[in-house]
Amino acid sequence: MDPRSSPTARSAMRCVRLLLGCTSAAELLGTVLAEGPGWITGEGSALYLLDPGGMLRLTASQGLPDWAHERYSVVDPASELPAAMALKLRRPYLLSPERTSVDYPNRNAGMGTGMVAVVALPMIVDEQPTGVLVLALAHRGTVPRRDLDVLETLADACAHRLAYLLEHAGAPRAPRTGGAAPNGVRPGPGPDGDPAAGTAHPLLSLAVRAAGHGAFERDLVTGETHWDAQALRLVDRPAPAGGGPSPAPDLDLVVHPEDLPDVQAALAEALATGGPYRIRYRVPRRGGGVIRIEETGEVMLDVHRRPVRISGLIADLDHGRAPGERPATGRVAQRAGNTGAAAGGTSAAAARSALLLALTRALSRAVTVRDVTTTVTDVARPAFGAASIVLDLVDEGRLLPVAHTVYGGPRRTELTRLADLSEGVMQRALARSTPLFSEPARRGRGRGRGRERERPPGADTAGGPLAPAAWAVLPLVASGRQVGSCLITFGTERVFSREDRTLYSAFAGILAQSLERARLYDTHHHRATELQRAMLPRTLPRLPGIASAARYLPSTEGMQIGGDWYDLLRLPDGRIGLVIGDVQGHNAEATAVMGQLRSGLRAYATDGHDPAATLARTSRLLAELDTELFATCLYLTLDPADGTLRAARAGHPAPVRLSEDARAVELELPGGPPLGVAPDRPYPLAVEHLTPGETLLVYTDGLVEDREEDYDESVQRMLGGLELWARNAGPVRVEPGPALERLADLLTLNVTERRSRPDDVALLLLHRLSTVH
Repeated sequence: MDPRSSPTARSAMRCVRLLLGCTSAAELLGTVLAEGPGWITGEGSALYLLDPGGMLRLTASQGLPDWAHERYSVVDPASELPAAMALKLRRPYLLSPERTSVDYPNRNAGMGTGMVAVVALPMIVDEQPTGVLVLALAHRGTVPRRDLDVLETLADACAHRLAYLLEHAGAPRAPRTGGAAPNGVRPGPGPDGDPAAGTAHPLLSLAVRAAGHGAFERDLVTGETHWDAQALRLVDRPAPAGGGPSPAPDLDLVVHPEDLPDVQAALAEALATGGPYRIRYRVPRRGGGVIRIEETGEVMLDVHRRPVRISGLIADLDHGRAPGERPATGRVAQRAGNTGAAAGGTSAAAARSALLLALTRALSRAVTVRDVTTTVTDVARPAFGAASIVLDLVDEGRLLPVAHTVYGGPRRTELTRLADLSEGVMQRALARSTPLFSEPARRGRGRGRGRERERPPGADTAGGPLAPAAWAVLPLVASGRQVGSCLITFGTERVFSREDRTLYSAFAGILAQSLERARLYDTHHHRATELQRAMLPRTLPRLPGIASAARYLPSTEGMQIGGDWYDLLRLPDGRIGLVIGDVQGHNAEATAVMGQLRSGLRAYATDGHDPAATLARTSRLLAELDTELFATCLYLTLDPADGTLRAARAGHPAPVRLSEDARAVELELPGGPPLGVAPDRPYPLAVEHLTPGETLLVYTDGLVEDREEDYDESVQRMLGGLELWARNAGPVRVEPGPALERLADLLTLNVTERRSRPDDVALLLLHRLSTVH
């Protein structure tokens, strides 16, 4: 196969092209994380630049904790830290997963990035160092040479682009807005030590100002929103005295009331899909009249396709004409879209319907309760302009909070506190089956009646950050059943019109239906998973001469219960049987067939048949069942006294031997067809030997299979991980049981970190002890 046609190569080449068009250090790091190979995880990645004093300064990062930013924002090139070592050695400097979990960035830190590999790559152009690119990798073992080549190529592209920017425009720096760069990249202190130093190319900034455009940025992770002085002037709001960025006014304080539903609908569409968008709307002027605005921006998504940042420009469509010359009628709000195409204006009722439709489409893609809460966090909250949304679900007659789907940090603590404070008012709203709306400003003018008299959540913290300026509590009822309650809070005062209340009530109905469907799915999936688990051994038997460990992980996509199974058998004459198999398909039938095969194979094995004969009989059994499914299987026996292995393989991945000298190799076992495919065909019997201190791994393909990577490359990556573990973990014979458990956790770690798991996973580790007890 042409290596240029592999997913990794295509991704790397596209990434290099995009890197050569970046305009800042933060954008370079964000592009590497977003467009580079998927095994660059992002968490714990950073970009350092050499300042005029010869020190390495942290310019952009992702996933580094605050203590690391404070302690390692400046790195001495003469130190022993990874960035300094890469620059001194002028080659990639690798840290294994074990080292990053113990001593990254150094032994005194006390915290690490966990079980990931980290590589520091020097950025050098014409023998002149520019900085260092530090990336966290999903590798669980030795980084293959081909992957190092890709990493060095990306670092070279970053180095050349930075050298050009330094020569033509001064050093790229962190964004003025303080928000996240693409894909959640966090800016570090600028070369002058000012964390608010700008990143934009000066010529680009000058062109934006000359065109009369304003710039804005919204960090969806932290909730921070910033507009520059020109953007504020365009919407007739006072600019900060220093001329820098300022927190943005809420949408309902800027956008014309008739255009607001259009803007919210467009924003909901953009947040749900990501990518560029364009919206036109009117802004009322305090002296009378309106100004027409075009907002052009882009929604940035992280590696899990969650929106993390919005940034763009605001333009005056009337080009500064006097208010009297501007058309003051006619709706101009336009829909967002990935193409940037705009549609004509609509009525207020149609715009609200469009917003509900956008939210409905987003919620319709949510499968689990977690998916629903993610959609509420990522799409509904920004579209409504809400500060927070808290969901409670009815569980056995009680309201219990749903885990808040936020990005962590202070907002998680804040939401937890808000959920506690709002428990009473959410229960009252559900008991009455009536939405509650709080309008403190309106109530202060003596106009509040009835529902406005409810005490707002967090009122006991008057003046504190948890006391919302306005809020709505929506009872969630689906098919006549109480599902839960939803609290929506706002950071600025507002009045809920009759149309607003109708909109939020309709949203509550849609949300309730989505949650009810998601809870039903979660319940069915849990029961199916438990059924499959019940067919697997609850514990592995304690057998003489060996130590063992096993893991099973169910699929996370759809109702995909599968047919993976494993077994450890006590056989006649003191031998030990090891079985692992995978039935085709992901449904109840596959699980049922798996149970029948497991029972049949166990019976044939305990009757004393060798592995080849056992598989042949099991294949005939499957062919006689009323099913069209087939299965792969590996069955081997071990004599713990002399280490003799006898094995047969039916279309299953080969077992892996991990020797005491830290070498991991696949056993070359001849195989036959999957079970049930050719029931009359015999299986070859292979004989191997397992010496004391060696470990055997058998697994199903879900452990290594990755849609974005060639299967053979995934297997080689796993073998490298095993070798790295064996070199750094010490002899297994010292404490074989705990060591195998740690190895099983390490092998499954890469699978559990994936956003979704399309296939279930099973693995079994067997270690031959030095003595038979």
